[in-house]
Amino acid sequence: MTLEDIKKLSDGELKIQEAQAAEQLFRIRFAKTLGKQDGVKNIKPLKLDIARIKTVARERLLAAAKTGKA
Repeated sequence: MTLEDIKKLSDGELKIQEAQAAEQLFRIRFAKTLGKQDGVKNIKPLKLDIARIKTVARERLLAAAKTGKA
């Protein structure tokens, strides 16, 4: 998921996407510990997506706080 796609999402959709990515990451890591190598190449992109989503959510939170104080 690109940064532009993430920025187009609403706050609720961001939370949903973050939860889905975290769930996928958990499942891949769990399968990896069981010896299955399926999806291991998706770990890094999922971690980057989660980081991007959290960054956009934080930017929105800070922008809202800044406009609320002004």
